[in-house]
Amino acid sequence: MIRTVYAAGLGGIFLLVAHLQAAAPPERSLSSSRQFIVYGLDARRRGGICELAERCKQDVLHLLGPKARDNWQTPIVIQARYPEADRPEVAPAQLRVSQTGHGLKFQLDFHLTADLSLPRIERELLRAIFLEMIYRDRAEIPPGTALVEPPDWLLEGTLALAPARDSTFIAQSLATAAAGKTLTLEEFLRQKWSLLDSPSRTLYRAYSAALVSVLAENEAGRLRLARFLSDLPDAGNDALADLKAHFPEVGARAGEIENAWENQISRLDGSARYRVLSCAETERELGELLRVHVGATAAPKIYALEEFPRFVRDPAALQDLKRLTTELLLLSARANPLYRPIIGEYQEIAALLVRRKTRKIPRRLAELRETREHLSRQMNAIADYLNWFEATQARTLSGAFREYLRAAELAQEPEPRRRDPISVYLDALETQF
Repeated sequence: MIRTVYAAGLGGIFLLVAHLQAAAPPERSLSSSRQFIVYGLDARRRGGICELAERCKQDVLHLLGPKARDNWQTPIVIQARYPEADRPEVAPAQLRVSQTGHGLKFQLDFHLTADLSLPRIERELLRAIFLEMIYRDRAEIPPGTALVEPPDWLLEGTLALAPARDSTFIAQSLATAAAGKTLTLEEFLRQKWSLLDSPSRTLYRAYSAALVSVLAENEAGRLRLARFLSDLPDAGNDALADLKAHFPEVGARAGEIENAWENQISRLDGSARYRVLSCAETERELGELLRVHVGATAAPKIYALEEFPRFVRDPAALQDLKRLTTELLLLSARANPLYRPIIGEYQEIAALLVRRKTRKIPRRLAELRETREHLSRQMNAIADYLNWFEATQARTLSGAFREYLRAAELAQEPEPRRRDPISVYLDALETQF
C-alpha cells in the first residue's frame, strides 16, 4: 500500500513537472534594438542571428543616409529550426506577413538545411526590414490586401553596397558585360531575380549596385529613396516611370535617365582599371600592346614587336613606339608583380627603338618571350593543381556549385512526391545523409 502511494506521488510530481515545462514560454533572444525576436536553437546561435539582423538593418540605414533613424514600429519574429523529419518539403527560408487587429505581423522561418546559405538569410532579412519600412505608416490595411514587395534591385543593390562587403566583383562583372551588350535600364528593370541562373544573378547584383548608387549618390537622392519606399504601395506597373517620378534629378525624360544609367555603368566599369591584374589578364593585355600599329589610323599596318626590322626605319612608327612606351608604363602600375620586370624590359626596348638602336634587341626579345612562356606554363600548372586539390582533397565544400547541383537534383526528382509515412521517412533520411 505504501509503495503504491509512493509511486502515485512520484507520478503526480512527474506530471506536474512536465506540465510546468510545457507551459513555460519558449526560449528567445532579443536583438540590441529589440526589433528582432529570435526563437529556437541555442542561445549562441540565436545571438548570431540577432547580430546578423542588426547588421542588415545598419546597412539599410547607411544606404538611406545619416538622417535616417531607426524608428521601427513593428517587431520581426524569427523562428530558427533544424530540419523536420516529417516536413522535408518546407522551404529553407520563408517570410510570412499576416494581418492582425493591431496591424501587420512579420515572421521569418529559417530551417537550417544545406540549402540555406548566408546570402539567402541576409536577403530575407532585408526583405522583412524593407517591408516594415514600407508599411510603417500604413497600419490600417484592410484584410486580404496584397502587399507590395521591395524590388529585387533594391535588395541586391543594398547587399552589394554594404560597407563591410568586398565590391570588387561589381567592376569585374560590369567590365565583362561591357565586352558584350550592356542592358538598358528598362531591360534591366524587366528582369526577375527568381528566373535567373547563378552567373546571371551575379551580373544582376552588379547592375543593381549601379542603379542604387546612382539613385542614392547624394543626400537629396537618399531622401528621395526613403520617399520611394513609403510610396511603393501606391506605385503603378511601370517601374521606369515610377523612378522618373521620384528621382527627377536623374532625368525627367527617358533619354536622360538612360544616359545617367550608362554613365554610371561606365564609371563603375572604369574602376576595374585600378585593380591589380592577374597573371592571365596581364599576359593578355601585354600581348595586345606588343602588336605595334604603324601608319594611318583608318588602315594601319600591324606588326609584332619582334618584327621591328620591318618598321623601325619608317618615320610613321616613331609616334607609335613612343605611345607604346607610355602604355607599357601605365600597364606596369596594374600588372601582376611577377610581370613588372618583364614590362620594364619591354619599356627599355621600346625606348631604344625610338632612338633606332637595335643592337642585341633580337636576343633580348627572344629571352623575354621565353620567360613569358615559362611563367604562363608555371601559372597554369599551379591553377591546375589548385583545381585538382579543391576537387579531390578539400574536406569542406566551397558552395560555389550548390545551385547547379540543387537544380540537377530537382530535375531528376519525380513529381509529385509520395506522402505516405514510409516515403516521408525515407525523404527525411535522404536530406540528412
